[in-house]
Amino acid sequence: MAQAKISAKASEGAAQQQQQSGGQLRGRFYRSTSMADRSSRLLENLDQLELRVEAFRDAASAMEQEKEILLEMIHNIQNSQDMRHISEGEREELNLTANRLMGRTLTVEVSVETIRNAQQQESLQHATKMIDEIVNKLLDDLEDAKIRLMSLYGACTSDVPAGPIDQKFQSVVIGCAIEDQKKIKRRLETLLRNLENSEKSITLLEHQKASVRQSCNSKQD
Repeated sequence: MAQAKISAKASEGAAQQQQQSGGQLRGRFYRSTSMADRSSRLLENLDQLELRVEAFRDAASAMEQEKEILLEMIHNIQNSQDMRHISEGEREELNLTANRLMGRTLTVEVSVETIRNAQQQESLQHATKMIDEIVNKLLDDLEDAKIRLMSLYGACTSDVPAGPIDQKFQSVVIGCAIEDQKKIKRRLETLLRNLENSEKSITLLEHQKASVRQSCNSKQD
């Protein structure tokens, strides 16, 4: 009789322990499912924020480019041939307007920092130095500088270049961050445009001088 009671008590204890164990497992299972859902929602939110961050950086980069374009356009107007063929009073008034616009443009500060590793930083410095060396010798030989800048630009574009490519510069640019590669290409485009405008101004000036000399010779005859 006593033995039967002990066996019954043991069976009852085992059943209670099994029930408690099952409850704990179910509790852990439910908590895990809840944590997984919460983690998934958080990850989805971060994915959406990542898209917005990239769009924000792209918009800021576009503003940086717009600022560069505006400054270049104002500068080109101030140094255009048309400005040299108007009265001094009109030229002074237009320059005042241009300087005001340039000043207002410069009040806008937009800066998108590029994340670089040590190798990318070194490549950027090397590429910048190579461009600066050519720019510093522009006045010595305009035509040679243009040819060298075009060879650098050919190393930055995927299009078929019109002339030779600077292979050394290309290997340096490849080592730069993607955003820096784009900025290097834009800088070279700006330099080449300015050179082209300078050449046109020089050609026009030479043509005008030749016309004046021809006119003077005709009058002497």
